[in-house]
Amino acid sequence: MITVFGSTNLDQIGTVTRLPKPGETVAGGSFSMAPGGKGANQALAARRAGADVLHVSAVGEDAFAGLALDLLDKGGVDLSRMRKAGTATGIAMIFVDAKGENVIAILPGANGTVSAEDAERGLGDLFANDTLLVQQEVPQAATRRALEIAREKGARSVLNTAPFLPDTGKLAPLADIVVANETEFSLLTGRPIEQLDAAMQDWVNRTGRTIVVTLGPDGARARTPDGPISVAAHRVIPVDTVGAGDTFCGFLAAGLDAGHSLETALRRAAVAGSLACLKPGAQPAIPLKADVDAIAGH
Repeated sequence: MITVFGSTNLDQIGTVTRLPKPGETVAGGSFSMAPGGKGANQALAARRAGADVLHVSAVGEDAFAGLALDLLDKGGVDLSRMRKAGTATGIAMIFVDAKGENVIAILPGANGTVSAEDAERGLGDLFANDTLLVQQEVPQAATRRALEIAREKGARSVLNTAPFLPDTGKLAPLADIVVANETEFSLLTGRPIEQLDAAMQDWVNRTGRTIVVTLGPDGARARTPDGPISVAAHRVIPVDTVGAGDTFCGFLAAGLDAGHSLETALRRAAVAGSLACLKPGAQPAIPLKADVDAIAGH
C-alpha cells in the first residue's frame, strides 16, 4: 500500500512559441485544464503502475475541486482522506514552449491549509510494510509530521525535494529515500553537479540514507549504503516535460512497494518518466503499467 501525502491542483496550461522573459509578452496557442499537483500526480502514477494508493490532501469547495480529482477518482485512487477546505482549490499556471520546456507558477489554495493534524488524521493506520510518498507543495510542518509518523511506524518513506524550499536540507534526512533532480541536489548539498558522485557519497555517509538524482535524458543515479546504481532513460523526443518527475516518483514508489529491487524500480521509473514526456499535461500523460512493461519488462 502506498500513501501519498501532498498537494492537489488543477493545472491551467497554455502553449507558447517560446517562454517569455520578465516583462515580455509572447504569442500563445492552445489552452487546456487538467488535474495536477505533485501529490496527486504521484498518486495517479503509483496507481497506474499497479499499486493500491491512498491520497491524503485537500481541495477547495469550488468548481475546480471535482476537475482536480477527476482522474484520481476514475483511476481508482482512494480519496477517503481528502479534506474539503474553505478556500479555493490549488492552481498551477503552466506555459509550455515548442520544445516541451515549461515554466510553472503555483497558487496553493487549499494545499496551503494542509497541516500536521492532517498527517495525524490521514496516516494513523500506516503499517510497517507500507510506503509513504511526500513532496513539498504543502506546508513543511505537515510534511515533516508525515515523515515522522512513517519513521514511528516503520514504514518506508520517500521524499521528492520538489519544489526546493529553504529548509529542505533539514527535512530531507528524515526520509529513507530522497529523490531530487540535478538542480535540487546541488541546492541540497551546496555542491556543483560536476561533483555529483562525490556529493552523493557524502550524503550517504552523513545520513545513512539513500539518495536518487534524476538526470533527465541521462537517466538517474542512486547511492545507497551498499553502493551506487545507475539506470538509463528511454530515449524520446519530448512533447511536454510537465509531470515527468512526478511520474518517476510514483513508479519508483510502486516498484519498491511491489518488492522490486531498487535498481529494477529505478529502471522502470526512468522509462515511465520518459514516456510521460510524449503527451501534453501532467496526469493525462502518465503511462500505464503495460506501457512500461513493454519496454522495461515485468
